[in-house]
Amino acid sequence: MDIREAVIVDAIRTPIGRRGGQLSNQHPVDLLAHVLNAVIDRTGVDADRIDDVIAGCVTQVGEQSTNFARNAVVAAGLPQTIPATTVDRQCGSSQQAVHFAAQGVMAGAYDLVLACGAESMSRIPMASNVRGGTGPFPPSFLRNADLKLQFQVSEKICEDFGISREDLDAYSVESHRRAHEATTSGHFAREIVGVPLVGDDGEPTGEVMTADEGIRPGTDLETLAGLRAVVEDSPRITAGNSSQVSDGAAAMLIASRQTAEELGLPIRARFTHFTVAADDATWVLTAPNPATRKALKRSGMEIGDFDAFEVNEAFAAIALMWAREFGPDPERLNPRGGAIAIGHPLGCSGVRLMTTLLNHLEATDGRFGLQTMCEGGGQANVTIIERLG
Repeated sequence: MDIREAVIVDAIRTPIGRRGGQLSNQHPVDLLAHVLNAVIDRTGVDADRIDDVIAGCVTQVGEQSTNFARNAVVAAGLPQTIPATTVDRQCGSSQQAVHFAAQGVMAGAYDLVLACGAESMSRIPMASNVRGGTGPFPPSFLRNADLKLQFQVSEKICEDFGISREDLDAYSVESHRRAHEATTSGHFAREIVGVPLVGDDGEPTGEVMTADEGIRPGTDLETLAGLRAVVEDSPRITAGNSSQVSDGAAAMLIASRQTAEELGLPIRARFTHFTVAADDATWVLTAPNPATRKALKRSGMEIGDFDAFEVNEAFAAIALMWAREFGPDPERLNPRGGAIAIGHPLGCSGVRLMTTLLNHLEATDGRFGLQTMCEGGGQANVTIIERLG
């Protein structure tokens, strides 16, 4: 069987909201439904042609439970003949949704598929799905993994890679600067679909949110240096050099090249390589490095071959850990800022990063982009795309 080429037709995202901010009154199903409708409207594709919807979501409880993806399809008013499923690879959930979607196209199972993700961390607090029974980690698990707080893991990464508090804070200042520049220049406007806001009563306010809410252009080293550590035994890790708790959604339409050509759809990029890897579950944040090594080996590519990298800024320590090993041009690493400035709505972030990566490659006439992110349980995905449009 011939392997078909999987291409990106379009990718969009909502603006990212702060915890308790402008998107906090939005039911997360409605947030996801909004981007599904938006990407279909923007491409003009016949929704009846969609073979599947695959959504990433981490905290699948309450308003994000009972097959979140299918609920969004129905809420969006899309044809109910469109199936949908929800996946959880922790922070990489929607990046994994992209992998499953593209791999399904390549295998011949799909012609057109939506990969997407959303998370409302305001309404569904992180870890609210671990309650019940004795929790998700039985003694058998804990015998094999001495779980730490992620702040403690970030501190250990800093020790291992020689990363100082000043390094973390300087990196974070630059994340805000780049994200602010991408906003004021109009770059982000190409990837953001505005969200009509609702009030506490769920009724429309008449306002539309069009820009990310967490970017702080006035962030400087002096301000960040004054922040206290989140936990006492991790003195380098503060709220200022960590990702923000956020709300948001993103969606991507993926097609076989043949189908896109037949329907006259834009072909913006193609998927060239995918990898997934895992590392020690105790040191839960370290897998982007072995996952990248694996991707480079399988693809035969080198760091210098890439025009941009998106390494999720769950913590500044993660991006700097990755940079310490692979030595990219700093201007190519998270060139539009990252989760420290923009926010990290868990199930949304994989597609959000890829949307930003694609738009950056187009804006700079770049060719190849690489995306990776750390994931709960000590895992990481890597996606390599080639811009074509």
